[in-house]
Amino acid sequence: MPKPTTGDHPDLKMVNPNAAAIDIRSTMHMAAVNPSTCDMPVRAFGTFTQDLHALADWFLDSGGHQRSDGVDWRLLDTGVRDP
Repeated sequence: MPKPTTGDHPDLKMVNPNAAAIDIRSTMHMAAVNPSTCDMPVRAFGTFTQDLHALADWFLDSGGHQRSDGVDWRLLDTGVRDP
């Protein structure tokens, strides 16, 4: 596995390489995973049920672990737990 990088900030340490990020919006969700886990580490997903299932599958396939941090995650969390 390649050495984790922190962009232009060499003083930052990687805390959790399996962490993922998501920006939940009303018309689309932007998601990102560790670049060493897939060819396309940043993706946009729609907001319909099939899109949430695709997002959940992509997170899981990329080795990410999901932790809810607010009410906006509820539908995605349900998709991850009950596909």
